[in-house]
Order: sequence, then structure tokens, then C-alpha cells
Amino acid sequence: MSPREKKLLIFFAAAGFLVINFLLFTFFQKQRNKVDQERNLAIQKLETAEMFSESREQVEDEMDWLAENEPEPAEEQDVQTKLQQLCEKEAINSGLTIKSQKPMPSDTTEGRHYHRAKFQFSVTGAEDSLYRWFNAINMPDQFRMATSVRISPTKEDDTKVECVTTIEQWFVPLLAAE
Repeated sequence: MSPREKKLLIFFAAAGFLVINFLLFTFFQKQRNKVDQERNLAIQKLETAEMFSESREQVEDEMDWLAENEPEPAEEQDVQTKLQQLCEKEAINSGLTIKSQKPMPSDTTEGRHYHRAKFQFSVTGAEDSLYRWFNAINMPDQFRMATSVRISPTKEDDTKVECVTTIEQWFVPLLAAE
């Protein structure tokens, strides 16, 4: 083999060595990036799991409360009728005058466990009577509350107030329970 052929062979061997090293370097770099991404994802999952573990007691208490107080499944119309009757009765018992009441469209979004029956009431009366009424209506353990309240003084009598409020009742629909 001539010296030129030897140099050419050494050149090709060196070039091949460099190309192979470059290819292996990029391959290992990609593998390293992939491992780093997986490690970061695992660290993030671990942090999330630790956070859930720390808040477990609070969530557990809330789940126990929900299990004890969850309403029985019911038809939307029944819930809305009972809500209206209860609000009327409590308003009269509190000394309020109902000016108007209207059923509002219920929130029956598909896929949700709880639906909401809604009623809008317009009442007048003394301010303390209004607060007694809200105290009787707002019952978290019965999934019922006033979600929108607008109070203004009456024009005729400044000892009374007018209130427009939306009362909502959360319930489990009968079909979802089956």
C-alpha cells in the first residue's frame, strides 16, 4: 500500500470516527433530554401527590359532610315547587310582602352531579324581617341559599326596604341517581 493510500485510509477512518462520534453524541443528547423531561414530569407528579396527601384530612372531612347531608334524588319540578312554597311561607312568617316571584330556568347542565332550581323573589318589608327571612332560607346543609341579593329603600316608606333576590336549591336529579 502506498503512503498516499495509507493517508487516505487514515483520513477516511478519522472522518468516519468523527461522524460516528457526532451521531452518537446527538443520539445520547436526545436520550438525555428525554430522561430529563421524564424526571421533571415525575417530580411534578410527586409534588402533586404530596399536596393531595397534605390536604387529605380537609377533603376527607368535606366528603364525610357531603355523604351525611346529600339530598335525595328528586324531580326538577318537585324541587322548584317546594322551594317556592318554602320561600313564600318563610317570607310571610318573617313579615315580608311578596311583590312578585318568578321561576328561573334551572341549571341542568349535562354531566354535573348537582342541578340547581332557581326562583327570583321581589319582597318588601322591614330590614330585620328581611334578614330573618334570609336566615331561614340560607341553609347550606340543605343545599339552599340566596345567590343574588339587591336591596334598596322603598320610595313610600323609608323604614322598609325592597329586595330582589335569587334563591337557589341544589339537588341531585332523579335520572342521575339511577
